[in-house]
Amino acid sequence: MVQSTAKDVDAYVAEAPEERREALTRLRQLCRDELGGFDEVMAYGMPVYERGGVAEIAFASQKQYISFYLMRGDVRDAFEERLAGHDMGKGCLRFRKPDSVDFELVRDLLRATAAAPGQVC
Repeated sequence: MVQSTAKDVDAYVAEAPEERREALTRLRQLCRDELGGFDEVMAYGMPVYERGGVAEIAFASQKQYISFYLMRGDVRDAFEERLAGHDMGKGCLRFRKPDSVDFELVRDLLRATAAAPGQVC
Protein backbone atom coordinates (compact mmCIF):
# COMPACT_ATOMS: atom_id res chain seq x y z
CA MET A 1 0.00 0.00 0.00
CA VAL A 2 1.82 3.11 -1.14
CA GLN A 3 -0.85 5.82 -1.39
CA SER A 4 -4.06 4.82 0.30
CA THR A 5 -7.49 6.19 -0.55
CA ALA A 6 -8.81 5.34 2.92
CA LYS A 7 -11.14 8.00 4.31
CA ASP A 8 -9.94 7.62 7.89
CA VAL A 9 -7.18 6.02 9.93
CA ASP A 10 -9.32 3.06 10.99
CA ALA A 11 -9.85 2.15 7.33
CA TYR A 12 -6.16 2.75 6.60
CA VAL A 13 -5.04 0.27 9.26
CA ALA A 14 -7.72 -2.24 8.22
CA GLU A 15 -6.49 -2.28 4.60
CA ALA A 16 -2.83 -2.75 5.57
CA PRO A 17 -1.28 -6.22 5.32
CA GLU A 18 -2.32 -8.30 8.31
CA GLU A 19 1.25 -8.73 9.57
CA ARG A 20 1.60 -4.93 9.89
CA ARG A 21 -1.71 -4.03 11.52
CA GLU A 22 -0.54 -4.51 15.10
CA ALA A 23 2.52 -2.27 14.60
CA LEU A 24 0.44 0.38 12.79
CA THR A 25 -2.18 0.29 15.54
CA ARG A 26 0.53 0.72 18.15
CA LEU A 27 2.08 3.64 16.24
CA ARG A 28 -1.32 5.27 16.03
CA GLN A 29 -1.95 4.83 19.73
CA LEU A 30 1.44 6.32 20.58
CA CYS A 31 0.65 9.33 18.39
CA ARG A 32 -2.74 9.78 20.01
CA ASP A 33 -1.29 9.40 23.52
CA GLU A 34 1.70 11.70 23.07
CA LEU A 35 0.49 14.37 20.65
CA GLY A 36 -2.05 16.25 22.75
CA GLY A 37 -3.54 19.16 20.82
CA PHE A 38 -2.75 17.62 17.43
CA ASP A 39 -5.39 16.62 14.90
CA GLU A 40 -5.33 13.16 13.35
CA VAL A 41 -6.15 13.39 9.63
CA MET A 42 -5.64 11.47 6.44
CA ALA A 43 -3.36 13.39 4.07
CA TYR A 44 -0.95 12.33 1.35
CA GLY A 45 -2.56 8.88 1.54
CA MET A 46 -1.45 8.23 5.13
CA PRO A 47 -2.25 9.11 8.75
CA VAL A 48 -0.91 12.58 9.57
CA TYR A 49 -0.78 14.50 12.86
CA GLU A 50 -1.16 18.25 12.52
CA ARG A 51 -0.79 21.11 14.96
CA GLY A 52 -2.52 24.29 13.83
CA GLY A 53 -3.02 22.81 10.36
CA VAL A 54 0.69 22.00 9.93
CA ALA A 55 1.74 18.36 9.50
CA GLU A 56 4.51 17.42 11.93
CA ILE A 57 4.24 13.61 12.18
CA ALA A 58 2.96 10.85 9.89
CA PHE A 59 3.32 7.12 9.40
CA ALA A 60 2.72 4.79 6.50
CA SER A 61 2.75 1.19 5.42
CA GLN A 62 4.96 1.24 2.34
CA LYS A 63 5.72 -1.67 0.02
CA GLN A 64 9.03 -2.60 1.66
CA TYR A 65 8.74 -1.06 5.14
CA ILE A 66 6.76 0.85 7.72
CA SER A 67 7.76 4.48 7.66
CA PHE A 68 7.56 7.09 10.40
CA TYR A 69 7.78 10.67 9.17
CA LEU A 70 9.34 13.23 11.48
CA MET A 71 8.97 16.59 9.80
CA ARG A 72 10.76 18.64 12.44
CA GLY A 73 14.46 19.18 11.79
CA ASP A 74 15.08 20.44 15.34
CA VAL A 75 13.78 17.19 16.83
CA ARG A 76 15.78 15.11 14.35
CA ASP A 77 18.92 17.06 15.26
CA ALA A 78 18.29 16.59 18.99
CA PHE A 79 18.06 12.80 18.47
CA GLU A 80 20.96 12.51 16.03
CA GLU A 81 22.86 9.97 18.13
CA ARG A 82 19.85 7.71 18.74
CA LEU A 83 18.84 7.85 15.09
CA ALA A 84 22.35 7.10 13.80
CA GLY A 85 21.92 3.31 13.69
CA HIS A 86 18.54 3.40 11.97
CA ASP A 87 17.52 3.43 8.32
CA MET A 88 16.62 7.10 7.97
CA GLY A 89 16.18 9.51 5.10
CA LYS A 90 15.83 13.26 5.51
CA GLY A 91 12.62 12.94 7.50
CA CYS A 92 11.61 9.30 7.19
CA LEU A 93 12.55 6.59 9.67
CA ARG A 94 12.10 3.20 7.99
CA PHE A 95 11.46 -0.17 9.64
CA ARG A 96 11.72 -3.15 7.31
CA LYS A 97 9.81 -5.53 9.59
CA PRO A 98 6.89 -4.75 11.91
CA ASP A 99 8.73 -6.29 14.87
CA SER A 100 11.71 -4.00 14.28
CA VAL A 101 9.78 -0.79 15.04
CA ASP A 102 11.56 0.95 17.92
CA PHE A 103 8.49 2.11 19.81
CA GLU A 104 10.55 3.60 22.65
CA LEU A 105 12.43 5.82 20.20
CA VAL A 106 9.18 6.77 18.43
CA ARG A 107 7.59 7.67 21.78
CA ASP A 108 10.53 9.89 22.66
CA LEU A 109 10.42 11.58 19.25
CA LEU A 110 6.70 12.21 19.68
CA ARG A 111 7.20 13.68 23.14
CA ALA A 112 9.92 16.01 21.86
CA THR A 113 7.70 17.08 18.97
CA ALA A 114 4.73 17.77 21.24
CA ALA A 115 6.81 19.73 23.78
CA ALA A 116 6.96 22.87 21.64
CA PRO A 117 6.13 24.04 18.13
CA GLY A 118 8.97 24.20 15.65
CA GLN A 119 9.81 24.65 11.99
CA VAL A 120 8.82 21.81 9.68
CA CYS A 121 10.95 20.94 6.67
